[in-house]
Amino acid sequence: MENLVEKLKKAKESTYILSLLNTNEKNEALRAIANNIEKNIDKIIKENEKDIKRGEEKGLSKAILDRILLNEKRLKDIVKSIEDVIKLPDPVGEIVSMQKRPNGILVGQMRVPIGVIAIIYEARPNVTVDATILALKSGNAIVLRGSSDALNSNIILTNIMKEALSNTKIPQDAVQIIESPEHSVVEELLQMTDYIDVAIPRGSAKFIKHVMNISKVPVIETGAGNNHIYVEEDADFEMARKIIINAKVQRPSVCNAIEKLLVHKNIADEFLPVIVKDLREYNVEIRGCEKTLKIVKDAIPATEEDWYTEYLDYIIAIKVVDSIDEAIAHINKYNTKHSEAIITKDYHKALKFLRMVDAAAVYVNASTRFTDGGEFGLGAEIGISTQKLHARGPMGLKELTTTKYVIFGEGQIRE
Repeated sequence: MENLVEKLKKAKESTYILSLLNTNEKNEALRAIANNIEKNIDKIIKENEKDIKRGEEKGLSKAILDRILLNEKRLKDIVKSIEDVIKLPDPVGEIVSMQKRPNGILVGQMRVPIGVIAIIYEARPNVTVDATILALKSGNAIVLRGSSDALNSNIILTNIMKEALSNTKIPQDAVQIIESPEHSVVEELLQMTDYIDVAIPRGSAKFIKHVMNISKVPVIETGAGNNHIYVEEDADFEMARKIIINAKVQRPSVCNAIEKLLVHKNIADEFLPVIVKDLREYNVEIRGCEKTLKIVKDAIPATEEDWYTEYLDYIIAIKVVDSIDEAIAHINKYNTKHSEAIITKDYHKALKFLRMVDAAAVYVNASTRFTDGGEFGLGAEIGISTQKLHARGPMGLKELTTTKYVIFGEGQIRE
């Protein structure tokens, strides 16, 4: 445990150096990281193959193995995302507001780093880089605790990044990795309020709830994605089919994929056979409500648990609803407040859906797969917040800062 405390102390101390760096100095460090990752792609893939092999031996699902996988294309995408972050404006030091008071003092708010961010995540080695890059650019130190299923990948990526920092102004101590697979280490980490300013968990709903329940450190809840698409009675069928297939099967293991499909009763007889045929071409298992089962005879009956479940797999549950109001009520009861979509030509129904659905991202006539820092123009994201404080939706650079009041005077005293 002393080793953990030592790492956290180093991370904390590095924040004072980070707070003084200018944008160019931080960008030069990020560029060094991007170059070193690109230079070591083969080495990273070799370590990643060890994780994949071990995962196959453990019997991990294809969906989870896909999350762990790092190939040349994915690593080049990671490098590209670093380059995108370099181009983004640096929020640190931005004066958010400034006013002159009657006594002549200037009172303003300045954007500053949060401090030390701990990110605890499952089977997604790309998060190791995304989180580090965003933390460093926004002036924060990062403590990484990834899943044991991707341990080799996480270690090699962290080592490559720290090596790249050796000739930059950012101290290597600003990036720390917790290698121990023991759950007790996570529990200890989450009690360290003297060193960690915020913890961000990424993973299943169960995992995130566990972190929130045991942590003394403030937690930003990131989203499991029990996401829905609702097809209104006036929807364009071809558009709906294209969006549903993209949102379900492009990458079913990610949190912005859909898990549920709601269809208006007036189009169910015509639309369900078509979309079910489309989904089954990708071997998607169909589960359904009683009304769905009357149309799709061989579907599996959906249980109450199904409506709450984030499958992260080639499974979808379908419900036929009587109205947009029933669809909204169903979504707000069962969703994880991540991403929700409606397919409709009706402006007023779209507006009603946007206003009434409780989620971080609400779509009209588009795939939920766009809920992503890169797609939203943030360069990358450290997570997708499903809470309403301190941030909501994909968290980029700005969301990794807070504000402090700055006051300028000329000798004023309070009378």
